Amino acid sequence: MRRLRRIGSGAAALLLLVGLVTACSSSTNQTASCTVSPNGTPVTSGVPAGPSGTNLALHPEVATGYRTGMTPVRTGDFAVSTANPVATEAACRVLRDGGTAADALIVAQTVLNLVEPQATGIGGGAFLMYYDANARTVDAYDGRETAPAAATEDYLRYISAADHTVPQPNARASGRSIGTPGVLRMLELAHNEHGKQPWKSLFAPAIDLADQGFTISPRMASQISDSKADLARDDNAKAYFLQPDGSPKPSGGTLTNPAFAKTLSAIATDGANAFYTGAIAADIVDTTAATAGGRTPGLLSLADLQSYQAKKRTAVCSPYRTHEVCGMPNPSSGGITVEAALGILSNFDLAAMKPTDLGGDSATARNGGKPTPEAVHLIAEAERLAYADRDKYIADSDFVPLPGNSPQTLLDPSYLKQRAAVIDPTRSLGTAKPGDFGPAPVGNGPQQPEHGTSHISIVDKYGNAAAMTTTVESAFGSFHFVDGFILNNQLTDFSAEPVDMNGTPIANRLDPGKRPRSSMAPTLVFDRNPDGSRGALSYVTGSPGGAVIIQFVVKTLVGMLDWGMNPQQAVSMIDFGAANSPTTYVGGEHPAVDATDNGDHDPLVQKLRQFGDQVSVAPQSSGLSALVRDGNGWIGGADPRREGAVLGGPR
Repeated sequence: MRRLRRIGSGAAALLLLVGLVTACSSSTNQTASCTVSPNGTPVTSGVPAGPSGTNLALHPEVATGYRTGMTPVRTGDFAVSTANPVATEAACRVLRDGGTAADALIVAQTVLNLVEPQATGIGGGAFLMYYDANARTVDAYDGRETAPAAATEDYLRYISAADHTVPQPNARASGRSIGTPGVLRMLELAHNEHGKQPWKSLFAPAIDLADQGFTISPRMASQISDSKADLARDDNAKAYFLQPDGSPKPSGGTLTNPAFAKTLSAIATDGANAFYTGAIAADIVDTTAATAGGRTPGLLSLADLQSYQAKKRTAVCSPYRTHEVCGMPNPSSGGITVEAALGILSNFDLAAMKPTDLGGDSATARNGGKPTPEAVHLIAEAERLAYADRDKYIADSDFVPLPGNSPQTLLDPSYLKQRAAVIDPTRSLGTAKPGDFGPAPVGNGPQQPEHGTSHISIVDKYGNAAAMTTTVESAFGSFHFVDGFILNNQLTDFSAEPVDMNGTPIANRLDPGKRPRSSMAPTLVFDRNPDGSRGALSYVTGSPGGAVIIQFVVKTLVGMLDWGMNPQQAVSMIDFGAANSPTTYVGGEHPAVDATDNGDHDPLVQKLRQFGDQVSVAPQSSGLSALVRDGNGWIGGADPRREGAVLGGPR
């Protein structure tokens, strides 16, 4: 019997809400629509009230429980999943009315700016994988933030060359963390190429919501409470998120955001230029430079905003079993690292290590069964090896080339087979060494933590698909609030140290105009034809979660591609994996994990420790979604650890 731990009242309220407002159906045979209905039952045991004092790289947002026994949602020819039911409903209506996936992305993103500002918004950046069904093309859109032209390699370390004091109150909450936002330019580029509905019309849902008001969800309220001290440093953030007495605005309260409605109205009328030039751009620059509350100003300029460009990059695609997996190239490390881990795993018979208790219709089966220790160990070892290469070699290739000037060097099957050969099925590597590609111009320094994000998965009635991961970085970004939106703290994804202990430049060092490395991993998976060519689109997936995104996506893909799980089982399954450290994570929020006494009584944890793993059972905060082709329709799954929902057309 698992021991119940006390949880805060905000977290308890959230657990109630996520049991009531979740995915579209409670039965795999129920007809889908654009209205959210109940799915799953909350589990409250082992959930802390928030992440205060914890490592934000591993727990980027408040832990919010687990909806046990969720069932997959069957839809017709279109489907959408976002991290919040309000955004899912708004995007679903666009698809219902004939919009494309590119159209629905704009609606989802702008609504999420209101209902999930702790994770995402137009003051941040995003990566998008887009499949055009008519042209049969896969496009990778890079909307990552850039460092100001005035930034130096010590921008995050010191106030100035003459003053080696660290930025105040810290690098994240100072203006130094704010990069040039990229998501709007990226969405505009994608809409120009793939949109169907008028740009202006796509901002109406968020404008109406901002004007008429929306309800603060328990998850948002919990994060406001956890971040109230930092929000209070910024006058605009304080006025919006906190009560006059400084207490956090509560769950269930109504927020209006007339400033954001005004911002969106300008963007709707004049395009993204309204954001990157003129009054809004000036407000962003002034807010970044603000010194209120003792903050060190940032050096973002009007020229930085005016010159920002979203980029189309070549998608990274690799074979895995009978499928082709396509993801984002650098500056995101997500696509390369996910595919490297899978390429290593392709040398093992994972199907023989299928989780137990997957049969029938029990809550345990719906929750993804119980992974075997052998599989968790093997997958964690593959991830350690993949992360080792990521940590050393992957950065913005416009500044630092990859080995061989191509992602395929790190993804070569013969190289990954060599990497697989170092795995001992009964003993942990602890910390893996990166691969040797001869003399390299980059060092290997400490890794910067990455924090919160949001993810959107969409398939439209025309067969197009979008997987977009979007973020302001940490919860509430830099805590700078301007014109109704949060500004990111994305520059803290750079290595604060420009060189390693030997004086060799680190790949992910900060340079003017450079894009910080990310772990975001929006992913599209295709069938492979007998001749090896690309077949039909079959899976759309991704997750928030900072640096742990890679692990969340790998376990979900293995669940679906190797173990035959439906998408709900795969995203509901225990979150497990490892970065390149001796610690293996086994999410203690899952009802199949006995997290009491640090997991000492859990059979999976016990066995992993026998393998030499240092196991953590801290709650994980994935926000996975997965859409899987099913005949002429789709089946979707939303992560039980957040508020997300799947909706779509009728079956």
